[in-house]
Amino acid sequence: MPATTTTPSGLSIPDLAGKAVLVTGASTGIGAALALAYAAQKCRVALHYNSSRDAAEQLAKTIRDGGGEVFLVQGDFSLAADVERVVEDSAQHFGRLDGLVNNAGGMLGRVPYADQTEAHYDAVMDLNARSVLTASRKAMPWLKKQGGFIVNTSSIAARNGAAGGAGLYGSAKAFVSNVTRGMAKELIGFGIRVNAVAPGVILTPFHERYSTDDQIKTMVATIPQGRAGTAEDCVGAYLFLSSDLLSGYITGQIIEVNGGQLMP
Repeated sequence: MPATTTTPSGLSIPDLAGKAVLVTGASTGIGAALALAYAAQKCRVALHYNSSRDAAEQLAKTIRDGGGEVFLVQGDFSLAADVERVVEDSAQHFGRLDGLVNNAGGMLGRVPYADQTEAHYDAVMDLNARSVLTASRKAMPWLKKQGGFIVNTSSIAARNGAAGGAGLYGSAKAFVSNVTRGMAKELIGFGIRVNAVAPGVILTPFHERYSTDDQIKTMVATIPQGRAGTAEDCVGAYLFLSSDLLSGYITGQIIEVNGGQLMP
């Protein structure tokens, strides 16, 4: 698979070659772009999906057709047992785990705070927050063997509070950002760097599902670059944070990828 199809400007990052990387929520959107990008760097990719089986299988075929190595694994990340199984099966398949990209998540509907239910809270927090803790904990023994990285997916909503009924999702992502900092302090002594990427308005199935055209236009109007982002716009930040060669002295950081919509 030519790197130019999946990485910015045909970028080659030699220290990623051969590493076993699990990307969660990798069947569509940012996760799919990441799976392709890691494969283009000659990583051995564990591609996790939940319900989008056809998309995941097509993506895995694309990677294999390009000469890449991929392990397809299904699991419902609202269930801790599934999260644990996905991580363990991926690590066992490759005999190691060098990187974990905690990308699985979702808004699960726009619900104003006044209309929140306990069930909705549990669903949003289990999928977006608890899954990050569970996956990371399960990956730690494997990552400690040789050092490695964890890159979490946060969101611009973690800093701006979100809007239009997305507040709880934003709060879950703020949890992820702070967990990133705390884990970074605890794990760096084992040679494990923990960072996060916080995408802004990225045109993926996420917004197709949860945002109207008018909502997207309103959001884009606040972006200095004048457009929404694409999944490919996010790839470089994840690859950068995965590489010791490029970011070996960076840990506990959240890189904002939002076209200037938020400049913290």
